[in-house]
Amino acid sequence: MSEQAAAPPVAGHGAASLTSVVIDTYNAELRDKDGFIGDRASKKAFWSIVETWRDRLRELGDEDPIGEEPTEEVSKRKLEKLLQDERPEVAALIHGMVEDFAQELAGVTRRFLKLKGWKDTQRIAVGGGMSGSRIGQIAIARASLLLRAEALGLELVPITHDPDEAALIGAAHLAPSWIFAGHDSLLAVDIGGTNIRVGLVELNLKKKDLSAAKVVGLEVWAHSEEEPSREEAVKRMAGMLKKMVALAKSEKRMLAPFIGIGCPGIIEEDGSIDRGGQNLPGNWESSRFNLPRALVEHLPEIGDHATAVLMHNDAVVQGLSEIPNMQDVERWGVLTIGTGLGNARFTNRG
Repeated sequence: MSEQAAAPPVAGHGAASLTSVVIDTYNAELRDKDGFIGDRASKKAFWSIVETWRDRLRELGDEDPIGEEPTEEVSKRKLEKLLQDERPEVAALIHGMVEDFAQELAGVTRRFLKLKGWKDTQRIAVGGGMSGSRIGQIAIARASLLLRAEALGLELVPITHDPDEAALIGAAHLAPSWIFAGHDSLLAVDIGGTNIRVGLVELNLKKKDLSAAKVVGLEVWAHSEEEPSREEAVKRMAGMLKKMVALAKSEKRMLAPFIGIGCPGIIEEDGSIDRGGQNLPGNWESSRFNLPRALVEHLPEIGDHATAVLMHNDAVVQGLSEIPNMQDVERWGVLTIGTGLGNARFTNRG
């Protein structure tokens, strides 16, 4: 493998300055005596709130409208259905769960706003799986109302794109300008603590701002259910990418020799992970492991050109998908509700 093939294109991995934005800070790890503060507004925290309410019903001897299912098997869709229940006490129960989570989300957001890198944030897009559900959207709206009532000059909004697709679309904003000449699509990877998503992204550059970019091929692997080794995960990821290359070829797309990656943790300029990859399969923080180089070994070329790979933090990349929707503000951020609470703050350039 040549050094040229392994080298990141234009910007370094985890770069603080991109074409459209400056990344003021990301992956802030706020702690107190109880642990990571962001964990209070994580996916796990929400389901813990659901379980707490169910425990209260059991203690009172009241019927649990959710039924006999263990909380870990209850779907957001079932809660949304109960939210519409004609029995006021049932709808009120679900509203109570949502209110508790909204309060936690607002509280965590307040703590972020006290950080130097988050000063004077005007808008925060909230992503992750919950942002695509009615339950999550109500919680985000309620947290936004709580914060606006404090005259903080801030609003929270759900991320625009489908949670499975936002980071894949955001990866297009990592691409250097040369990608947009002669190519109509690129490959993207979104790595999370539960799932790995690989997508084929159509750029749709008629507006020249990626606002019409969309995912036209998607494969999702729930790696946490299989507990693979690090090497098995990389091999599976490479296989998913090769499927997307084949899809692009079958559709006669002009696929760029570029892969944009969103990955948890602090991303070093050489593509290694300093810290924050603890929920990934195997030791991704090893100095001997470099995901971009490993993928180039599996896909040394795309078309007739050497493959270029650029990686950044997963919350950063998810946030980048919102660039077209943040042109009316200067300072904005993203919080991603997942295994933990991903975070990044941006300032628009120019």
